[in-house]
Amino acid sequence: MALKWTRLIRFIAEEDGRIHLGEVDGTQFPDVGLAVLNREPVTAKVIRGSIFDGVVTDETLHVSRLLSPVDMETVPLIRCLGLNYRDHAREANMPIPHEPVLFIKPRTALNGPYPAKIPVPKIAQDGSSDYEAELSLIMSKAGRDVPESEAMDYVLGYTCSNDVSARTQQFKNSQWCFSKGFDGSCPLGPVLVSPSEIDPHQLAIKAIHNGTVVQDSNTREMIFNIPQIISFLSQGTTLERGTVIMTGTGPGIGAMRNPKVVLKHGDDMRVEIEGIGTLVNQVHYE
Repeated sequence: MALKWTRLIRFIAEEDGRIHLGEVDGTQFPDVGLAVLNREPVTAKVIRGSIFDGVVTDETLHVSRLLSPVDMETVPLIRCLGLNYRDHAREANMPIPHEPVLFIKPRTALNGPYPAKIPVPKIAQDGSSDYEAELSLIMSKAGRDVPESEAMDYVLGYTCSNDVSARTQQFKNSQWCFSKGFDGSCPLGPVLVSPSEIDPHQLAIKAIHNGTVVQDSNTREMIFNIPQIISFLSQGTTLERGTVIMTGTGPGIGAMRNPKVVLKHGDDMRVEIEGIGTLVNQVHYE
């Protein structure tokens, strides 16, 4: 019987220089992101097919470069939640929202893990470039008017993400799509974990800036959980297969800290989520 993947990576192989999908052994490589960063040899069993229907083979390849688990052609849109953590609402001294706070990023915002860098365009090089550590999910199939009771059937997997934001531009406008939608402003990775492997509502989540933990929360702090998010977003709206949904961030974003923390050229920025691993990126001022 064909084996479905549980911990999927997308990578360029040392053997042929081509892009492959692969299954990594979670016991051998519990944190693929750090293993690649530390130049450890990482192997993966080749997955034949797409991220939606792929099966694991016995062929093994070595990782030369780790990529985002999903490519731009697979992702129609990135849907995002703001103010979805109770501890973040308390930090911002804002009331708990009765309905999700929503915005989108275009698929051109998609980025990968190390060695990919977070590009900061000139418009955001004003001391306002910021991070947001988030759990993201990928839709396994298209759905519209999805009831909460069926919503988890639409989740392909979970990964780490960073909602990179330009605060000056964000605070100028009630619509956040521009300030949060720059090219490369949505790093994803290092691995896509199957829903069978983790409970998305009980995961420690951290942001680490230049070695200092600047965000430290848990997904149980979510105001709207995964079924509620999918059900709400799909009201009268088709959520296409491959859609990325970013589920919000906890307290400790740079703009809220005293003194403020700003993403500067050359900074080391990481998002660490329990059971998934560490998304590592260096910041690059264009």
